[in-house]
Amino acid sequence: MTGIHDLSAERLDGKEQQLSDYAGQVTLVVNTASKCGFTYQYEGLQSLYEEFKGDGFTILGFPCNQFGAQEPGSEEEIGAFCQKNYGVDFPMFAKVDVNGPDTHPVFKTLKKAAPGLLGSESIKWNFTKFLIDRNGKVIDRYAPTTKPEELKGAIKKLL
Repeated sequence: MTGIHDLSAERLDGKEQQLSDYAGQVTLVVNTASKCGFTYQYEGLQSLYEEFKGDGFTILGFPCNQFGAQEPGSEEEIGAFCQKNYGVDFPMFAKVDVNGPDTHPVFKTLKKAAPGLLGSESIKWNFTKFLIDRNGKVIDRYAPTTKPEELKGAIKKLL
């Protein structure tokens, strides 16, 4: 089975990023959106990143426009929005699909490893979060309503 570290994804700047570059780090993967009721979570995500990045933790943000067209901007607009409004400096990737026939391989892998409620692999909304250990094993999946600060304990255990 393909693991998360076997994959790559396009960054906001258009460069391809090997996810093996994050091997050895505890990683939180989040599907994001700039015009969502949960967009305020960028602030909490950035705070987590700042608190733990020195300990081998990273966050990978993947914008998605599949839920209520809440990420309509270009990659350049998304990056500017995240930086200007929330000071985001964790890695952000190009827009992806997280459900359906064009689901990005990263999310195919994550959803298979950590199905949601009642075993459903489908992602229900923006800001679904996947916590991955240093070896690339998906540890848990968190609902959009789970605030980033609620993940501190789980992150600390893996660090």
